[in-house]
Amino acid sequence: MVKVRQPAREFRRAIEDSLRWCDFEPRPDDIFISTPPKSGTTWMQGIVSSLLWPAGNTPDDGGGRSPWIDARFIPLERVFAQLDAQEHRRYIKTHSPADCVPIFEECKYITVYRDGRDALMSWANHRGAMRSELVDFLNASAVEEGLPPLPLWDGDMDELFDQWATDCSPITHLASRWPLRNDGFAFFMHYNDLKADLEGEMRRLAIFLDIEVPEDLWPEAVRRCGLSVMREEARSNGGVDKVFENGVDSFFHKGTNGRWRDVLTQAQLDRYAALVANGLPDDAARWLESGSLVTGVRPHES
Repeated sequence: MVKVRQPAREFRRAIEDSLRWCDFEPRPDDIFISTPPKSGTTWMQGIVSSLLWPAGNTPDDGGGRSPWIDARFIPLERVFAQLDAQEHRRYIKTHSPADCVPIFEECKYITVYRDGRDALMSWANHRGAMRSELVDFLNASAVEEGLPPLPLWDGDMDELFDQWATDCSPITHLASRWPLRNDGFAFFMHYNDLKADLEGEMRRLAIFLDIEVPEDLWPEAVRRCGLSVMREEARSNGGVDKVFENGVDSFFHKGTNGRWRDVLTQAQLDRYAALVANGLPDDAARWLESGSLVTGVRPHES
């Protein structure tokens, strides 16, 4: 039996619900990709897939290879059926903070972060492109369960900041994960480091996951994980079009950093700085902003 640390609180929103984990049955070799929204989740799912199948021979399992258990818009029985049927090593997505979901100590947890200001800008694009029919569906379902609806957004960054700080902030998410950084099941990665040295970061991750990639397959395994390659693969899939206006171009958008400098006001930047100062210790705050290659800090090795 896999040893489990039970959640201390709930994380329930129109989009996601941590209570959906209650009946989840883990396997000892499960991989969990735990990120705040818009911080490299889909990128990391692609990286893990490329490491598990370095020759590119990924199984065709109907698009449910790396499910998001928390997502309320996908029937839970379908998610569990997909997971139960998988014979390969499973890798599963969650956006819930660490204290809101069970922690299975024999499993592996990859946490991915990005400067919160960049994550906020990507969240703004995400919300602006989300199809209205999906928002209506989520909100109707949320009201039935007594959950707060996803607020309408008309482009006001102050209003978006309110919702993001409560529901999506990497600050809150990292605060829940940082105390676990020295546990053997935890591995921290940063968006900046992936952009700067994709192959190096993938090789480090492969060691953590106990995956041996033949040396001659590394070039292609890395190439598949370039953002432009992943964008085109998602475009051919077509599933993102059902969720976002302009489909893949909205979901992936630019993948660049620093756009907040031309958008956020000084008051909003001050508010962000206060969130960081009040929510994170200094070492975590520095790492969240810059990553490991700049700070020289590997959280799981400190």
